[in-house]
Amino acid sequence: MPRAALDPAGGHVAVRAVLVLGATAVVLMWWRDPTSLRGLGAQVTAAGRLAGLLGAYLVLVQLLVMSRLDWFERAVGFDRLTAWHRGLGTNTVLLLVAHVLLVVEGYSLTDQQGVVSTGWRVLSTYPEMLKATLGLALFGLVSVTSARAARRRLSYEAWYALHLSAYAAVALAFSHQLAAGQDFVGHPLNRVLWWGMYLVVTGVVVWWRVVLPVRGWFRHRLLVDRVVVESPGVISVWVRGHRLDELGVQAGQFLLWRFLAPGHLWSAHPYSLSAVPDAGVLRITVKDAGDHSAALAHLRPGTPVLAEGPFGHFTLQKSVGSRLLLIAGGAGIGPIRALAEELVTRGSRHRVDAVLLYRAGDCEDLPLRRELDRLSARTGLSVGYLVGHRADLGHDPLSPAAIAAMVPDVRSRDVYVCGPPGMTHNVLRAMRQLRVPVRQLHSEQFEMV
Repeated sequence: MPRAALDPAGGHVAVRAVLVLGATAVVLMWWRDPTSLRGLGAQVTAAGRLAGLLGAYLVLVQLLVMSRLDWFERAVGFDRLTAWHRGLGTNTVLLLVAHVLLVVEGYSLTDQQGVVSTGWRVLSTYPEMLKATLGLALFGLVSVTSARAARRRLSYEAWYALHLSAYAAVALAFSHQLAAGQDFVGHPLNRVLWWGMYLVVTGVVVWWRVVLPVRGWFRHRLLVDRVVVESPGVISVWVRGHRLDELGVQAGQFLLWRFLAPGHLWSAHPYSLSAVPDAGVLRITVKDAGDHSAALAHLRPGTPVLAEGPFGHFTLQKSVGSRLLLIAGGAGIGPIRALAEELVTRGSRHRVDAVLLYRAGDCEDLPLRRELDRLSARTGLSVGYLVGHRADLGHDPLSPAAIAAMVPDVRSRDVYVCGPPGMTHNVLRAMRQLRVPVRQLHSEQFEMV
C-alpha cells in the first residue's frame, strides 16, 4: 500500500522545529559552564567552543537529512531535503573553521603568546588533534567539490567517492571532541548525550542506507529485464521483481537506483518511473546526460538492482481538483507520462479532462510519443507537441501568452511540470503571471547534492 503522507503544509515546519530544539540543547550544554566566560581570552575561546559544538551538530543534521529516513522524506520531500543539505554544507564548514581560529586566538590571548606558536602547541600536544585536523581537511574537500563549478569538472563517481569521505571525517572529529572538548572532559552527562546523538544518527544511516536496500533486494529480487532504445540518446530500462506492489511506489515518484554491474556499483541515481507500476515490472526512461546515464544502455538482462525509495511528492494525490495540465521537457517526460497513464487508468470509464504539453527542440527529442498518442486515442487526453528551438520559432512556446492561448482555463487546473531546471523555473514563473494558485502548482527537482 502507498505510504501515508504527512501534511505538506506542516511537515517541514515540524522537522525544522525538531532540528532547532536539538540546536538549543547544544547551546544549553555549552552554557552550563559559566566559568568559561571570565576574561577576553576565555570569552573568545568559549565562542570557538560554541562554533565547534554547533558545527558538529550540523554535521549530524547533514547526515540525518540525507539518510533516506522515511519520516523526514514524507514530511519535507527529497528535493527540499537536498536543498537543505546543500545550504547547510558551507555554513557547517565555516563554523568548524571558526571553531579552530577562535579557540587558537582565545588561547593566545589567555597565555599572551603568538597565534602561530599557540596553534602549533595545540596541534602537537593536545589529544586527537591530528585526527581532528585531517577530519576538517576532509570536510573542506567535500565542501569545495560540492560547488557547482567543481561538480561540472568531476565525474559523478569521483564526486561520490569524495563525498563518502565525510563519514571518515565524522569519525576522526568525534574522538577529538570527547578527548579534548572542554564541554565533555569532566562532564559525564554531556558525554552520554553526545554519544547518544552520534549513535542514533549512525543507526539511522546504517538502517536506511544499507540494511533496508539490501533487505529490499532479497525481498523483491529486482533484476534488469530488458533495455529498450526509445529515441537517439534515450533508453528505457525495464526491471522485473517480486511483490513490487509492496514497494508502495506511485506514478510520478522516483527511486534511487544502483545497478550491480561494473561502472554502476558505487553510484546511485534518482530516476522516476515512466510507467504506472504493476505487480511484476517497473520502468524508467533515461536521457543520455553523462557517463552513468549513457552506460545504462549497456546493462545486460539479469543484472541485479538495488532500489531505495520511493521518494517524492509529485503524485496525483497532491492535486486539488480533477482537471490537470501536464507539462514535460527532456527527461521530464518519464514521470509526466506515468501520471498521464494513471489518469487514463483512473478515468477508464470517463473522459479524462487533462492536457499534456510536451516541449522538445526537434522531433527526434520526443521519446514515448507513440505511447502518448495511444493514451490520447483511448481516452481523449489532449496532447500537444511543442517542437522547435525558440530562435527558429521566433517565440517561446511556453510563455504565459502561449500557454493561455493553448489552455484558456489554465487557472482552474492543477499544473504538473517536470523538465530541465531552466524550463521548470520559466513555466512556474509563467503560471504565477497567469495567476494560477500556488497550491495548484506541482514540481520537483530530484538531483543529488
